[in-house]
Amino acid sequence: MNRVNAVVVGAGAGGGIVAKELAEAGLSVVLLERGEWYTAFDCRKDDLRNQRTSVLGNAFGPDDERNPRVAVDLKGRARVVRASGPGYSNNAACVGGGTVSYGAMAWRYMERDFRMRSTYGQVAGSTLEDWPISYDDLEPYYEKAEWEIGVSGDDSGNPFRAPRRKPLPMPPLAPNREFEILQPAAKRLGLHPFHIPMLRNSVPYGGRGPCMRCRWCVGFACEVNAKCGTQNTVIPKALATGNCDLRTECMTREILTDERGRATGVEYFDVHDRLQRQDADLVVVSSAAVESARLLLNSKSPLFPTGLGNRYDWVGRNFQGHSYTGAFGIMPDDIYDDLGPGASIAICDYNHGNPGLAGGAMLANEFIRLPYQFVGMLPPDVPKWGREHKDFMRSFYRRAIAIQGPTQEMPMFNARVEVDPKVPDYWGIPVARLSGDKHPHTIEIGAFAAAKAEAWLKEAGAVRTWKKLAGPGFTGGQHQAGTCRMGDDPKTSVVNRYCQVHEIDNLFVIDGSVQVTNGGFNPVLTIMANAYRASDHLIKGWKGTRYR
Repeated sequence: MNRVNAVVVGAGAGGGIVAKELAEAGLSVVLLERGEWYTAFDCRKDDLRNQRTSVLGNAFGPDDERNPRVAVDLKGRARVVRASGPGYSNNAACVGGGTVSYGAMAWRYMERDFRMRSTYGQVAGSTLEDWPISYDDLEPYYEKAEWEIGVSGDDSGNPFRAPRRKPLPMPPLAPNREFEILQPAAKRLGLHPFHIPMLRNSVPYGGRGPCMRCRWCVGFACEVNAKCGTQNTVIPKALATGNCDLRTECMTREILTDERGRATGVEYFDVHDRLQRQDADLVVVSSAAVESARLLLNSKSPLFPTGLGNRYDWVGRNFQGHSYTGAFGIMPDDIYDDLGPGASIAICDYNHGNPGLAGGAMLANEFIRLPYQFVGMLPPDVPKWGREHKDFMRSFYRRAIAIQGPTQEMPMFNARVEVDPKVPDYWGIPVARLSGDKHPHTIEIGAFAAAKAEAWLKEAGAVRTWKKLAGPGFTGGQHQAGTCRMGDDPKTSVVNRYCQVHEIDNLFVIDGSVQVTNGGFNPVLTIMANAYRASDHLIKGWKGTRYR
């Protein structure tokens, strides 16, 4: 392969933006993606197959047989897990990554989310810390992501939001029935409801049409291309420059380094399973928290015997996701209106300032619940099968409302990604080994949020409510963070504030894995904003064929 200026591993929320920014700056870029480039027409509306833990397979990859992992339970028992089963902590493997099938909530973190240690002090047993950057550092790039990728909504009614210079580029979708029920109830409780910001066209934008309000949204590709991801925004722009070469179905095995300890490129298996070498002046890893850590740990050499960036044993540590806690309610009458995406109204009253708690969670109504998903939301006294189960489904499916949110998690040093010494994948690469626990305080925060969600539903007129609480064990899934932590001290972090690996000046990690904490919000807009910020710094430091 001809040498290029940059090779980017992973074409998701972070990598797609990095490839576009570098290509538009004139750098030659190879963008490697282990999955395919799917469209809505490749992925039929299969309610079972598209759920995140389905034995029927994953609509957006990775392939079950080729990509096992090892999960270790709280008793230390290890087992091989598949991508379509529980315990895997799966991410979509395709061009666009999770932005193809996500629910598309587009949250900015709050100012205190970047100063958790300063705000709340040390939480015993956790590795809670401040980010090395502030909200002000990221604010211009939040704005860039909102306007370039495309965000609709209206958060002007949220008095807790961090300052912004510009409003969102698109108005919110028209309110659905749940919004109309929940908004006055929230106000009666003294709360501050508003329209959820969404990476979704509410009007024509970016050359694509608006949302058609169908029920198949979260977990599905948008057939009218109204959901805004990197696959239909920045990656086409990167390719249009002529400077970016996208290679799909390419599994990266290792980052290569020379005798001076500088990255020289990558080795990967191409679509025909042939081992290829791509030389590059710099390498950017954007494969999400599990696979980015796995790639660094598998890239060993005499200079880096424990993997790249891992001199102080921080690669793979602090693995975070989000525990979703909240409540479900049954209304006295049918309220289901079949208007997607369903999620429409949120409050941020409980993200911070909760007595005795280090953080909190955003609370919002949930996306449309397909019947298969509703089975997982039933009250604990309702059987999972049989006549009583069917009667409950028939009677209450159209009368249910769910309110929940992502709990701000306390990072844990022992929640981690390693590489398994015995289990390889299809290509012979050691697989990720996941282990660890959830901090007890995370469970406390989740219980607090669930009680507040239940109170909101009762005020809205629910005749029956029940809570959704967090259990033990780490969380992964699509909101992955923490395994390549950003920080100023190389002894307690993997990358610096610009996402540059401390000990290798031409190796970058730019994805959710660098996030010190994961906020009480969906993290994708923060991943995007940080990708713009890190790319901006990288371009400014570019010296023709090198980076210092």
